[in-house]
Amino acid sequence: MTSIDLTSKTAVITGGGQGLGKATTTALHAAGTNVAVTWFADPERINQARAEETVQKLGDRAIAVEGDVRSRESIAAMLDHVTQRFGSLDIVINNAAILKDRTLGKMEDDEWQTVIDTNLSGIFKVCKEAVPRMSDGGRIVSMASISGFVGFFGQTNYSAAKAGVVGLTKALSKELARRQITVNAVAPGVVMTEMAETIPEAARGEMLKQIPMGRFGTPDEIANAILFLCSPLASYITGQTIHVNGGWFG
Repeated sequence: MTSIDLTSKTAVITGGGQGLGKATTTALHAAGTNVAVTWFADPERINQARAEETVQKLGDRAIAVEGDVRSRESIAAMLDHVTQRFGSLDIVINNAAILKDRTLGKMEDDEWQTVIDTNLSGIFKVCKEAVPRMSDGGRIVSMASISGFVGFFGQTNYSAAKAGVVGLTKALSKELARRQITVNAVAPGVVMTEMAETIPEAARGEMLKQIPMGRFGTPDEIANAILFLCSPLASYITGQTIHVNGGWFG
């Protein structure tokens, strides 16, 4: 069996203090990676607390850093801090995302824009700032979603943003191939995280009926796919979206 060893690599995981981001942070750290978990300020300081709790449990080689993906200035400051601390930037995991579900007829302009700003434009801004700082042979993995392919009721904003992530991934992979930086996306199905728990129980029941494996995914199963894409085992995979959904779509 080939083990994944990412010792001496440094990864930034946006929104890595909870859910899929936390599982990914943990998997990368276990493989030897230095990890930087980003958080953005909220009135209750919940994001910061979760990020700091995550890195405290990991111990050495893990830091929590403020970084709002909606702000180029905030991202640049965060990345400079990470590279000064660890000496390199090798892996970028674009995980930060929000939900503002509402049918189109009831959706307000700001509910549309906020989701696009975080879930799509945020990835553009992170990549824009990260790429000049990244080592050749690096890895960029962005979180897409099954919603970007099949579309879910009440998610015109979220589905549009996640579909955009797929297009961004394909185009950017071509631009960075000459530097041997791979750019891929992972599209989870429904995974039982804090975000998924906001889906009404009846809707989750209908979703479950469409999954051939008969269960929802776990955060670790998504994190393992991301870990693979960050490893030397995936050195010739770029511009792809890996579907991890129990056979629901692919």
